[in-house]
Amino acid sequence: MQLNPYLTFNGQCEAAFKFYEKCLGGKIEAMLTHEGTPAEQHVPSEWRKKILHARLTVGDEVLMGSDAPPERYEQPQGFSVSLNTNDPAEAERIFRALSENGRVQMPLQQTFWASRFGMCVDRFGIPWMVNCEQAA
Repeated sequence: MQLNPYLTFNGQCEAAFKFYEKCLGGKIEAMLTHEGTPAEQHVPSEWRKKILHARLTVGDEVLMGSDAPPERYEQPQGFSVSLNTNDPAEAERIFRALSENGRVQMPLQQTFWASRFGMCVDRFGIPWMVNCEQAA
């Protein structure tokens, strides 16, 4: 079994996934628009170039997403994408990138369980938790 986050955006999925690819060092495996698919007839004409499905791999992990049609989009809430690394410098780099032009909810800092932990909402409205566990 595999569990993967699936994110929805209000027309910014392509920009978000290109940003995540660069920020997280991943690879976009799929970026399918509504245009030219059966889904094309179910969205407004100005929405046809928006993303029907995107898939990003980071190592063995997968992040997926799409643009929700305007009448179906809801602001993300009640979850966070949790990112874990063993390298404090990498945690700092990623947190800085994700929080740029976004909102820091908890600054990246040492906690009783982690050498670095922070929470932010990125510029696309997606909540993130960045965690770097303490060495054993």
